[in-house]
Amino acid sequence: MEKQRERIEGEKICRRCKQSFTSSSNNSAACRFHPSFFVCRRHDDQKRYYELGPNDPPYAAKFYDCCGAEQPDAPGCSTAFHLSYDDD
Repeated sequence: MEKQRERIEGEKICRRCKQSFTSSSNNSAACRFHPSFFVCRRHDDQKRYYELGPNDPPYAAKFYDCCGAEQPDAPGCSTAFHLSYDDD
């Protein structure tokens, strides 16, 4: 029971990917995230097709600014150590 309590108390939540982790499981590829935001804005080249919602203006483009992924739930394009809310 004491071992289980230590494990639970040692778990933290990553502020990038929102997954729980422990210090012992944290490594340079543990966290997968997008370093930029999912944006909705005019795309300058207008050459790519973007799926638009019913209330979107025809010029709107939705994508991650870092990698161009068009789905909000697309896997992150960068990896790093997990970063907890307690870390500065």
